[in-house]
Amino acid sequence: MQHRFFTRKLARHSALFLIFTLALSSFSFSSFKAFAQEKSKEEKKKEERDKDRKRRSEEERVKSVYKRWLDEDVRWIITDEERKTFQALKTDDEREQFIEQFWLRRDPEPDTDVNEYREEYYQRIAYANEHFTSGIPGWKTDRGRIYVMFGKADQIESHPSGGSYDRPTWEGGGSTSTYPFEIWWYRYIEGVGSDVEIEFVDPTGSGEYRIARSPDEKDALLYTPNAGLTLAEQLGLSTKADRIAYGAFGASGQGGNQLFGQRAKDNPFEKLDLLARLQRPPKVKFSDLAALGESELPKPSFDVLAAGLNINLLRVTDSAVLTSFTVQLENEDLVYKEIGGLPQAAINIYAKITNVAGRRMGLFEDVVTSSYTPEALEIGMQQKSAYQKNIVLPPGNYKVDLVVRDVNSGKTGVIKQGFVVPKYEEGRLSTSTLIIASRIEPLNGRLPSGQFVLGSLKVIPNATGEFKQDQTLGLYMQVYNVAVDQATLRPSVDIEYVISQRDKEVLRIKEDGKNSLSQINSQQIMLARLVALKSFKPGFYDVQVTVKDNVANQMVTTDKDTFQVK
Repeated sequence: MQHRFFTRKLARHSALFLIFTLALSSFSFSSFKAFAQEKSKEEKKKEERDKDRKRRSEEERVKSVYKRWLDEDVRWIITDEERKTFQALKTDDEREQFIEQFWLRRDPEPDTDVNEYREEYYQRIAYANEHFTSGIPGWKTDRGRIYVMFGKADQIESHPSGGSYDRPTWEGGGSTSTYPFEIWWYRYIEGVGSDVEIEFVDPTGSGEYRIARSPDEKDALLYTPNAGLTLAEQLGLSTKADRIAYGAFGASGQGGNQLFGQRAKDNPFEKLDLLARLQRPPKVKFSDLAALGESELPKPSFDVLAAGLNINLLRVTDSAVLTSFTVQLENEDLVYKEIGGLPQAAINIYAKITNVAGRRMGLFEDVVTSSYTPEALEIGMQQKSAYQKNIVLPPGNYKVDLVVRDVNSGKTGVIKQGFVVPKYEEGRLSTSTLIIASRIEPLNGRLPSGQFVLGSLKVIPNATGEFKQDQTLGLYMQVYNVAVDQATLRPSVDIEYVISQRDKEVLRIKEDGKNSLSQINSQQIMLARLVALKSFKPGFYDVQVTVKDNVANQMVTTDKDTFQVK
């Protein structure tokens, strides 16, 4: 009985132990599972935090790069408008594009792969850091800023130790002792002026020279009684107290300390004006015109100036073509102002040439003036002004962005035009573009220089193609790869000019080379002819030129070019 009781009790204890073990195991497993899940969540959160930290760190690094570029690299040369524009940009791509355009606008030779301005600019920073550092980086000092902005001075007068100094007469004369100082002289600084003199003084002896606003700033004895007196002070005509209180003008305001007179540029107001001009970033030539030319949709916030653009192509070699850009303006659209007794108009011209990849292949900017005597102004207003720029380009597709602005009125014209530079095949009969000219005249022994000169002729294209009945139509063209007859050692060609209206022939002229302008005696023929328009009725006309090479049995016909008779 006891044995059965003991067996039942042992079985009950075993069952309870088993249940307790199973419960404990289940609890341990669920606790481990929960712990593992919690650990996995923590690891994920940690990974996310690390990623977020790295992302923020990278963003801060990128921001610091652009901030350093803005606040350090170009601090002295970026304009206020450029700074505001850069700070308003949202993406890094926009900032990179801005930086690229920033340097391109200052590139003096855009046709080369190297930006000479940027190269020299960073060399100036390196020089400033090497020579002007004094507790702060050299580029941050006054001397460093001037050097970085305007380059090396034409002359430098240096007094690195200061000491005894005999004042020049315009500073009042007399002897004194000075702090270390330097005088930099620039012959000319664009946007600042000519004969620019800048004085730097180191009153602390630390090597940090600061721009002086008065020649007395270098005077180490300025506040020492009866020492370092000017000649006027020695003669009792003025006092040092007046010089300290009122500067070079003295108490009377009449320059009491200047016994021998004062240079105009030493006038305190001139000095302040100079310092203000030295604070401005170096001038970017025609920057506003560049912005208009590079804008895809320029805002019509200006009065429109009508302008004509004509592009002509003449072969130099098989892979190099002289591309001639002619800009034409009506004088009656310009505003003439009297300058030096003569009415004069001035036009700013800016143009950028890019290829299909967007790379800049050429750039030109210039100021064109037109002036007449007062008596001839009325007749001059009925005429036209023309400007020409020649650039050699390889064969390909291009676009030109042209901006012209009347300086006196602010009227602006924007022209965007695509053009194709052909490849001239060796040995194949070909021609230049047909130039419709308002005037063709021989040089008659004059030097072939300046605009509009082609060989022995001066050819002024008519960019708009508009003529009056009392004018003559000029036609100019070059023909290449003409075969030479070995019997006569001359080309054998048939050349005809055909003028038509609505596909109806109006005039046909056969070129014989006897008009004193054309030259038909070599493998390259020059054609030039003047056509009187008296018999032409007002309207639009087409002109074509056909050239047949009888030796090589080749023929070429130009595309139709249109002109208008008014």
